[in-house]
Amino acid sequence: MLHVKTPEEVLALIECEFHSLGAAEQVCLVDAMGRCLAEDIAATEYVPDFDRSTVDGYAVRARDTFGCSDAIPAILPLQREVLMGEGAEFELNAEECVAVPTGGAVPRGADSVVMIEYTEDYGDGTIGIAKAAAPGQNMIFRGDDVYPGKVILRKGSVLSAQDIGALAAIGRVQVPVVKKLTVGVISTGDELVPPEAAPGPGQVRDVNSPMLEAMLTAFGAKVINYGIVVDDEALLSSKMTQAAAECDAVLISGGSSVGVKDAACRIIESMGRVLLHGIAIKPGKPTILGKAGVKPLVGLPGHPVAAFFVTKLFVLPLLDRLMGKKRERYTVTAKIAESVSANHGRAQYHCCRLERKDGQLIAYPIRGKSGLITTLAGSSGYFCIDRDCEGLPQSAGIQVTVSTGD
Repeated sequence: MLHVKTPEEVLALIECEFHSLGAAEQVCLVDAMGRCLAEDIAATEYVPDFDRSTVDGYAVRARDTFGCSDAIPAILPLQREVLMGEGAEFELNAEECVAVPTGGAVPRGADSVVMIEYTEDYGDGTIGIAKAAAPGQNMIFRGDDVYPGKVILRKGSVLSAQDIGALAAIGRVQVPVVKKLTVGVISTGDELVPPEAAPGPGQVRDVNSPMLEAMLTAFGAKVINYGIVVDDEALLSSKMTQAAAECDAVLISGGSSVGVKDAACRIIESMGRVLLHGIAIKPGKPTILGKAGVKPLVGLPGHPVAAFFVTKLFVLPLLDRLMGKKRERYTVTAKIAESVSANHGRAQYHCCRLERKDGQLIAYPIRGKSGLITTLAGSSGYFCIDRDCEGLPQSAGIQVTVSTGD
């Protein structure tokens, strides 16, 4: 008999029982992409370290251009030209201008830059300004982007390409990141054969191990695949004990229900504590969450679709917790293409395919049973029907969690 918890209760249990492992390491900048930041990163210098122009044009004092127009331009002597890559260690004289390139340094005293399109070089050492400038126009001032002490990236952030650029800008070439988790994956079942083998009568290829390994690798974990273990409790217990000793977390798929051969719960209990057995979702009800010391032991349903959803909804947030990682899930609003009935009393998850028609995003539910992996192939994301809802009518608005690779 399963004593199920709601999805909200499961996530709260994860928050209560598991905490960041805290292990960190330094990696070089090019290897930091996709890693979880282990500490806040603050700047130690100004970026940029000088006032700079955002356009090709002329640096001026804005007040020297007030009231000018095409008919009555402000005529300013050209004091000098600043070349790209050289400093501007001088001061702009009143009622004069300085030629500057895009990204070039702007001299002291200048508070704006007029685009070259609104100027005319008269060829006699003077420049005509046909459009008045406002203070700060077309300029980036020293420290506008970053100044010493400013925190630019927070602990727990997953580093993106943009973040790598920001770190490069402040000269941070060694980055403190959370060590990758090592996760063990075990499949169990007398009916399973490896994907490369031809199934015999009553046999099927192991789907869950490759699928879970792919999901965990995309998440950023190191995966140890312990292969297929037959329905022998002693063998399975030995393999689970080995995996728990070598890994930060262990996932076992299959054997999580309450049948005679479903030994996962007994083995997890013998290794530590069973925190829950059963979640009020469809698919994925016979899920186990246990703990051996500080290490999570998860019993996943053997059906691939159920294993997929439980991993997405609970295992990855659990691993986030162990790493102290902050991760957002991205949703889009869509209209459902057809009505979908729901199993009253359990949150029900459906994969869907998204298409845009006449400017409207349409979600096409992918029909199938939890044992059919083809219900996942080609999906754009998934949506949930609340446990208190008996279904959704055609054209109902839904929130689709889009696939992001984790």
